[in-house]
Order: sequence, then structure tokens, then C-alpha cells
Amino acid sequence: MKRQTITTFQQAAAYIDEIPRFTSKHTVEETKAFLRRLGDPDRKMRIIHVAGTNGKGSVCAYLRSILEAAGYSVALFTSPHLTDIRERFTVGGEMVSREEFLGAFLHVYEMLDWEALERGGEKAYHPTYFEYLFFLAMVLFAGKEPDFCILETGLGGRLDATNSVFRKELAVITHISLDHVGVLGDTVEKIAFEKAGIMSAGAPAVYWSTGPQTDAVFERRAGELGISAYSVSENDYSFLNFQRKTIDFCVSTEYYRYIPLTLHTTAAYQMENCTLAVRAAEVLDGGKSITAEHIRQGAESCFWAGRMEEVLPEVYVDGAHNEDGVRAFLESVEKDGWKGTRSLLFGVAKDKDYEHMARKLTEAGLFDRIAAARMQSGRALPAEGLKELLGKYPGPSFRVYEDVATAFHTLLRERRSDERIYAAGSLYLVGEIKELLRDDKF
Repeated sequence: MKRQTITTFQQAAAYIDEIPRFTSKHTVEETKAFLRRLGDPDRKMRIIHVAGTNGKGSVCAYLRSILEAAGYSVALFTSPHLTDIRERFTVGGEMVSREEFLGAFLHVYEMLDWEALERGGEKAYHPTYFEYLFFLAMVLFAGKEPDFCILETGLGGRLDATNSVFRKELAVITHISLDHVGVLGDTVEKIAFEKAGIMSAGAPAVYWSTGPQTDAVFERRAGELGISAYSVSENDYSFLNFQRKTIDFCVSTEYYRYIPLTLHTTAAYQMENCTLAVRAAEVLDGGKSITAEHIRQGAESCFWAGRMEEVLPEVYVDGAHNEDGVRAFLESVEKDGWKGTRSLLFGVAKDKDYEHMARKLTEAGLFDRIAAARMQSGRALPAEGLKELLGKYPGPSFRVYEDVATAFHTLLRERRSDERIYAAGSLYLVGEIKELLRDDKF
């Protein structure tokens, strides 16, 4: 490969988008070696590492919001982005600027071994798409000097690029379910083993109790490392009240007993994610500086895009993209108090377990009609596949569209006065809808 002259944010973002065409995943040792080449930027930060199947981004968002309510500065690295690659890198809740992104990109770019890359040697190291973004985050955040840096894993945990950091303050593991089984394993125990790989000596761990099989994996790993592991479950919170746009619930804590919280969302599953974040903040702080009021403020002010997000009046988008995510999405729809009719816009990636997702959505009895659309992503299940898929299951009437824009506009145009529209199946779908809303006038 040949070295390019890159001088703009657009060129840098385009280069990163092209990376999957010529690289493959590297080992954690290789990413550690390149971090050293970058000057060990990770060693300047107090890192909180978050892994899990579902809810990682939401837990990161709630934890960030709680820490910031307590006066801490927080850098956050998450994935994927919805409409702008810079969404993955925030400090104080704000995306980094294009200039900062370009500067960090070039810093990483200049540190590549271009002599070896241009020779085409087999051992010439070039980061993958996600690895490059992780290195960008480390360079960007080291320059910002935040009090805490929260890292969300990309895939798995044990072999993830983010697991190459030198030291952690805390490991957090969210709900575990079957996803990416071809990479992570075909049982929840195997997947939990991969997620438990982010646990490290000297850093306590907090995990969501999905079940005895996964709990045993986490406790065994904690024992091997000699660290404390704290289990969080549905027993640690209680639902109080559901208003039209908010959820009131109560969290049981170690230092503050019971804290009543209000979440500005219609997503019932966020009670679970917020409770896990509250416990993580407690374990991190030890009751020293974070108060119950900080927790209340952080929970109430938190916003996480694409998770039962109301993008237009009575139009909600949700990033549910696997069987467990769809289960949580349907529970939220069922509890949201809507008395009228409902319609669903569905799009899905072809490498997901879309059979189970489609069956759950069609058999739920919550939607009066379904519009299915092929997304722009190369990973999208095509229109023919969507038609065959939805035709397998009895349920509401459905129509299949060649693109998301046509499906979305048609749903809005044909919408009845008592109808609420939902979109789910993929974060790519959420991103496309948000781009439509950004570019069009509604």
C-alpha cells in the first residue's frame, strides 16, 4: 500500500472507512506494541472498561452523566456511530472537533511503519478500522487529560483492542446473551468468558447477573485475579411509575440505601442499565465524593441517542439488533402506555440472527402493520430476503421496500391520527433515519 497525503477531516474519515478492505484483526499484544509506539497515551488516564452483549453504550452514558454531575471530567469512547464518526469520541458530552480528529488521525498515521507497509511485508502492521479508532481515542483523550476515561469494547472483550490498555480502575459487564456466536461462542458461558477477559488485577468488577451460568464465569475469573466482583440484578431496582415520557423507579444502593430516580425515556430496559451504572459509580468512588443527589442529577440528565429515542412526535427509533435486544424493545413498547395503533419499520443485518428477531416482532401482537426495508449498509439483508423472512410468520400485514427512505416517508404519509411509529432491527437503520431527518424537512 502507498502512503497518501491527507489534509482534511473528510479525507481522514474516508481513509478509515476504506481500512476494512486491506486489514484483518490483530492480537492484543500487537495493539499493546503500537500503543507503546504512540507513547503509551493510555497510561495517563484512569480507565473504566465496559463490555457486554446489550446495553454497553447506555451504561457508559449513565456512568458518564453521574460522574459529570459529581464534578468529574469524563472522556467516552463508544461504538458504533449513527451519523458522524466523531460521535465515538466525546469529552464532557461533546464530540471532538474536526480539527482535533484530524490531528489525532495524522499522529497515528505518521507512526505507522510506512517503509514496511509500502514494501508489502506480511508482518507490516496496519490497524484495523476499530483499532485505528481506538488509537485515535487514546491520542485525543490523553491530550484532554480527563479525570476518567470510559472505554466501550467493540466485540467481545478478552481479544478486543480496548483490552490492550495498561491499567484499569474498574471493569463493568452488562447483560449477556447470544450474539456474534461465530466469533465469541455458541453458549452464554463461552460468551461470558470472552467478556470476563476485561477483568484485570487491581481493578474491581461490576457485572449484571444474567443467570447462574454467567455469574459463575465472572466469579471464577475474579477469584483467579484476586479482585472483588459485585453482582447487580433486577432485585436491585423497583419500578414505581410510568409517565408518558419518563420512568420513575428506585435503586437500592450500598451507601445511600434507596434512591428514587427519574429517567427521560420510554425504554423500560434503561432501568437495568442505569442501575448497573449506579453500582459501578459506587464501587469506583467508595462513597467518598459521589452523593445520592449526584446520582439523581446524572440519571435524569442522561440522553443516549438511538435507544427508544423520539425523533419526531410519536416516532421512536431503537437500536435493538439481536434477539435479546428485541426482547427488551418489545417489553418497552408493551409498557409505554400508547392506546392507539402501532406500526414498525424493520431493517436488519444479514449476519444477525434475524429469524428469531422477526419471529418475536411479528408474534408480539403489538404492531398493526410492518414496513421492512433494505438498509444502505453492505451488511443489510436485501429486500428479497426480508420478504421471505416476514412471510414465514403469521402476524400483521407487511410491505417490503427497496430502501429506508421510501419506507419511512410512506409510513409518515399514510399515518393515522392515532398511530405511533417505531423503527428497530439495527443501529444502521437508526442512523439512516437520523440522516433523513437531518437532511430533509418534516
